[in-house]
Amino acid sequence: MDSYGVRFPLPPEAGRGLSFLIVEGRAYPDIADEMKRGAIAALEKAGATHEVIAVPSAMEVPVAMAMAIETGRFDGYVALGCVIRGQTNHYVSVANESIRALAELAVVDALPLGIGVLTVENEAQAWIRAHVNDQDRGGDAARAAIALSDVKAKLNS
Repeated sequence: MDSYGVRFPLPPEAGRGLSFLIVEGRAYPDIADEMKRGAIAALEKAGATHEVIAVPSAMEVPVAMAMAIETGRFDGYVALGCVIRGQTNHYVSVANESIRALAELAVVDALPLGIGVLTVENEAQAWIRAHVNDQDRGGDAARAAIALSDVKAKLNS
C-alpha cells in the first residue's frame, strides 16, 4: 500500500461491453504515454473497449471531456494529465481548475469518470506516479471509471 491507499478490486471482465474515452493532456509526452499505457491495460484487462483523444495539456482535458459527453457515445471516461510545479503560481491555477472542472462534470452529469491528473513538485514524482510498474495512476483512473460505471449500472437497474 502506498500513500494513495489500497487499489479498489474489480471483478474479472467488469468492463465487458462498455466503451470508454480516454482524454489525455500531452504537456509531458513521455509521462502521458506511460499513463495512457496503464489506462489502456486496465480497460483491456476488464474487457472494455476504448478510444483516445489527445489535447495539449491538463487544462484542455475538461473542455474535450465536455465535448465528448455531449455525443453520448461512451459509457465512461478517463481523464489523464500531468501538472508539474514551475517557478510561478501558474501551476496552482492549472492543477486546481482542471481537477475542479473534471469533478464538476462528473458530479453534475453523474458520469463514470476516473480522474488521473497528476499534480506534482517535479518530474521524478510524476514518473513514480505514472509508471505502470510503480503507482500506475493512469491504470487507477481507468479502474475508477470502470467501478463507477458498475455503480451507475446497479443504481439504474
